[in-house]
Amino acid sequence: MRRAGAMTIAALFALMLFEPAHAQASFDGWKRSFWRQAYAAGISRAIYDNAMHGVTLDREVIAKTDNQAEFVKPVWDYLERVVSDTRIENGREKLRENAPVLYQIEKSFGVDRHVVVAIWGMESAYGAVLDNHKIMRPVVRSLVSLAYDGGRYKNFGRKQLIAALKILQHGDVDPAHMMGSWAGAMGHTQFIPTTYNAYAVDFDGDGKRDIWGSIPDALASTAAYLNSSGWEPGKTWGYEVKLPHGFNYALGDTRKKRPLAEWAKLGVRRTEGRNFPRPSDEVYLLAPAGAKGPAFLMLKNFDVIKRYNNADSYALAVGHLADRLRGGDAFVRNWPDGDRPLNDDETKRMQSLLNRRGYEAGTVDGKIGSQTRAAIRSYQRDVGMAPDGFASFLLLKQLQGD
Repeated sequence: MRRAGAMTIAALFALMLFEPAHAQASFDGWKRSFWRQAYAAGISRAIYDNAMHGVTLDREVIAKTDNQAEFVKPVWDYLERVVSDTRIENGREKLRENAPVLYQIEKSFGVDRHVVVAIWGMESAYGAVLDNHKIMRPVVRSLVSLAYDGGRYKNFGRKQLIAALKILQHGDVDPAHMMGSWAGAMGHTQFIPTTYNAYAVDFDGDGKRDIWGSIPDALASTAAYLNSSGWEPGKTWGYEVKLPHGFNYALGDTRKKRPLAEWAKLGVRRTEGRNFPRPSDEVYLLAPAGAKGPAFLMLKNFDVIKRYNNADSYALAVGHLADRLRGGDAFVRNWPDGDRPLNDDETKRMQSLLNRRGYEAGTVDGKIGSQTRAAIRSYQRDVGMAPDGFASFLLLKQLQGD
């Protein structure tokens, strides 16, 4: 028994020594084999070998692919954090410092300078993040790690790695200075490599598209991207509005666009008595917190901002920050502090309770579609709540208490 136990301990110790070496050998083998894809994409052997030299697996990057937030952060908490007084003050200073080049960028691409600077603030705190070595890391290493063992990010990592190698081959930057986030977002305004290759511009005329060291190149590249995505010059992103008593919130479910004049006929008014400048503009309704929070009519430029980050909260933050940089005020309507949206498990619980009470919320899948929202509204009407279809924590508590 003692002999068998000694052999087991020895075997386990040997396995502990073998596993890292085996993992490194597998990773090195993958780097060698990926050359075939790089070659097929037109990458030279010299560029590939230089980029891959000494690259090791970044386990922190792999770990980040599995991070899941337990609860959904309310949009109002997000806005409070990212559209802070400090960010507004710093952004106004950046507008003054870079006024001449921002004028030229706005003239060249037709994109509002306040929106460009707001994205700069959102993406890198006006470049401050680029000096944070806990956040910024070598892009090639991050993308190689994702491409090798990134789970659901694996295909993304491989596509972006090829794009990053093309950037190196073009000569805009070398591997040591190609720094970015764990997912490969780079420079002052955090372009991923494929976006860089499609839209980055050399605005300062030095022959390189340097979004890391050249503020003109970084901000002009952002404006070029928004312009190519359909930005409409001279128009804003959206309007905060006041909805009439008894408003039908179902009109916002499908995000169907209607002319501003048509919304006005339904009793929708711009806050503080202001008028809509162009009644023919097509817009859709967004009420991120239902009847308890601000409501907005969104123009095309809101969706253009979402091309940068496909989240309503992000685009709303960019638009609001841009307005504050311009000298605008905070939203008129307060957000419902003390409430929050539901996470997936809570949504399933809500759907199950609605179905049990005969409100036909549909499949219990944690996804809030039109059928679930219709069921929420029916329940809200029956219990005397505003029928806004908003799935909130307080709504779930009401259902559980019935």
